[in-house]
Amino acid sequence: MGAQPWPSLSYPEWRATGATFQLWTQIVGKVRLAFTPWLNHGWQVPLYLNAHGLGTSAIHTPRGVLEIDFDLVEHQLVIRSSEVPDRRFALQPMSVAAFYRRLMAELAAAQIDVRINVMPNEVADPVAFPDDELHALYDPVAITAFWRALVQADRVFRLFRTAFLGKSSPVHFFWGSFDLAVTRFSGRPAPLHPGGVPGLPDAVTREAYSHEVSSAGFWPGNDAYPQAAFYSYAYPAPPGFADSKVEPAEAVWAADLGEWLLPYAAVQAAPDPDAALLRFLETTYRAAAELGGWDRNLDCALGVPGRPRPL
Repeated sequence: MGAQPWPSLSYPEWRATGATFQLWTQIVGKVRLAFTPWLNHGWQVPLYLNAHGLGTSAIHTPRGVLEIDFDLVEHQLVIRSSEVPDRRFALQPMSVAAFYRRLMAELAAAQIDVRINVMPNEVADPVAFPDDELHALYDPVAITAFWRALVQADRVFRLFRTAFLGKSSPVHFFWGSFDLAVTRFSGRPAPLHPGGVPGLPDAVTREAYSHEVSSAGFWPGNDAYPQAAFYSYAYPAPPGFADSKVEPAEAVWAADLGEWLLPYAAVQAAPDPDAALLRFLETTYRAAAELGGWDRNLDCALGVPGRPRPL
């Protein structure tokens, strides 16, 4: 994948499809949530990149193992069960309400009984899934470009993750905030988070930020910031974090968001996109760790395929 070009992304062209797709991923993600025991920092929630799109990974249900995949190459939703043959339906323009009804019908046909919270999370002006006839656009070209951008980000994030010996999250896709993220932990408790994240219960936010973090991710943008970007933040943000020297030069501090941003377009246009993104990930983490007094013995060299880390 490293030799393949990073796709162009246009938020205005993707906006309506992205809004619909985010809500579809929330419906599938909430199926996983309904069956999966809580894992620290909400790690039982996300979806994961796979060879054809995004999927839940294995979900253990009373009726065996279930997986639900968004196949963004063939543009199908695939429902796999250990107990019955696969079921699938086409991903094409349809309302959120129609998608919800179809998925629930297919799960029932697969003998999977599930009830989910039908209110979306972390979106403006939420409408219950069964009632949402407004969001209905699905552009397969835009969706495939977004997925291929996620694949590139996932690959570099996974490499970055190898350079830390402490607790680190998997690289995972949160369907609420609609971003791909990887997080490092200092190992120390953090101050109680004030909460107040729109569309997210305070108990969830506070458990997610119960310990000090340096977190980075990729996000496709929104109306307030209409472009895809990489981000990096620390919680709690140590004094001086906003004034740190961060690379590459296109990185900017977003005071309203409390995080560093690097436009996706700057990475895509760089002579070496992987190196540009790694510089951003490494310099923002270093600023958080140094200013926050992290144990720097947790740092190590990037991993190499087939070669054990030297001791």
